[in-house]
Amino acid sequence: MMKFVDSNLENVLTYLNRLTPETKPLLGKMTAQQVVEHLTLTLEMAMGKRHFDLQVKPEQFETLRKFIGSDKPLPRDFKAVFAPENPKLVHEELALAIDDYCDKWMELEDFFESHPGIETEHPHFGPLNYELWIKIHEKHLTHHFTQFGLIND
Repeated sequence: MMKFVDSNLENVLTYLNRLTPETKPLLGKMTAQQVVEHLTLTLEMAMGKRHFDLQVKPEQFETLRKFIGSDKPLPRDFKAVFAPENPKLVHEELALAIDDYCDKWMELEDFFESHPGIETEHPHFGPLNYELWIKIHEKHLTHHFTQFGLIND
């Protein structure tokens, strides 16, 4: 059974803090900072602050939710519409990107606490509630931490 990274902030930071600007991915082209900023973008999507066109049909939602709840990892070659090959950096340095991730994670917790039951849209998985966002986030973290050799698959 696949074990996914626990998404609590303290745990995620143990991984993020091992990244340096020189950390190279084992696959893919994103830099360490680009991946942290990409992870932050998904937190913004979960709070409904960033929107991307839905890439799936509503009749696929049930199957996609089953995948989210499964122990199957994200495919290595998963292409997300919101993840260009070489995204422009938002922050001046990696440490600032990690700080922003932390801020957004706390904001996410507050957002879902103050909007119980709300669903926000993920472009590849449709409308998700807090529990489903956490599960997909944990798959996503595992995917990228494996990509950067922070965990073994």
